[in-house]
Amino acid sequence: MVVGSRVRSSAPQPALVLVVDDDEDNRVAATTALEAAGHRVVIATGGEEAIAAFATETPDCILLDVRMPGLDGFGACQRIRALPHGADTPVIFLTALRDIDTFDRALLAGGDDFLSKPVRAAELLVRVQSALKLRRMSAELREHYDLLKQQRDALQRVQLQKERLMAFVVHDLKNPVSAMDLHAQVLLRAEGLTPFLRDSATQIRTEARQLTRMITDLLDLSKADEGRLVPQLARVDLASLAAEVASELGVTARSMRVELACAVTAAPVRADEDLLRRALTNLVDNALRHAPPGSTVTLAATTDGEGTLVRVLDGGDGIAAELRMTIFEPFVQLGTGSSPPSTRTGRGLGLAFCKLVAEAHLGKIWVEDNAPGAVFCLRLPPAA
Repeated sequence: MVVGSRVRSSAPQPALVLVVDDDEDNRVAATTALEAAGHRVVIATGGEEAIAAFATETPDCILLDVRMPGLDGFGACQRIRALPHGADTPVIFLTALRDIDTFDRALLAGGDDFLSKPVRAAELLVRVQSALKLRRMSAELREHYDLLKQQRDALQRVQLQKERLMAFVVHDLKNPVSAMDLHAQVLLRAEGLTPFLRDSATQIRTEARQLTRMITDLLDLSKADEGRLVPQLARVDLASLAAEVASELGVTARSMRVELACAVTAAPVRADEDLLRRALTNLVDNALRHAPPGSTVTLAATTDGEGTLVRVLDGGDGIAAELRMTIFEPFVQLGTGSSPPSTRTGRGLGLAFCKLVAEAHLGKIWVEDNAPGAVFCLRLPPAA
């Protein structure tokens, strides 16, 4: 056990935090972040050791892992609460299980806060500082604190319910969409199919793939909010990828009487091929939906000293300068309220996902004026 020493002084002492986790990497990460912020740290590797450390060291705050061999975090918390000073020492549970049942058990065991792994250092420090400040609150404010805590817990529980509901909805949507695509493929293999029916079946496949992309985008947006979206980088031939995207959306372009052109001279990039493919598809699909009949949508990409610049140009309504960053926020659609008025509407996810992909690759995305129309620009940094 590693214990931070206590020094008697009239000056305020740094807070002593008890870190309880059976995983050494997690202990090191938490200790490093806490000590860098000026806190002292005492370490325990299990529930029984945590109880002994609390009895001898009387820490100011406890970071307590839920799942540990032997006595788990819930049991350790309940026993600590029964010790002298245990009732008013803040306990922050750490767990990789992000679900309502774990959240409810943490509250029932006497936890004051709840953090999901992997824990970001900045968030950990904010939660610890908040717990320490709340502990120092005077008695007349305790009632107000309890009310605020109940409200915060209720909001966090609603958030977890929303995440579980979204996961259920997304999972239930994927099966029927896959079935639609499968049946469309069966139709396309049928002999004697008229050109009209063949085009209809092809359009069904295109729309099914777009719906699948929307579902996957929704999942990735949720992962990004939780810090769990990490691109898998590899060498990607951007010219080939752009040609595949153009081929996939060719039926959509023809149905809208819009020409889809590729002008890619960029060198291969280092990127997550799946994320980049979906980002390009979303940008081109967005351009096609707003391009007037008889116009051209162009997917272009070049390489320069700053990396790779991907541009998607359309001849539809432009986007007012004050709205060119807002359009990348989730569920934002432009309408008659913009100046000049715009008919650009959408599903509210595609462009938000494109921004997510750009940021995940340490790049950026923005909109320029095409006079008429808009140019969506995606900048990827130079490959290492």
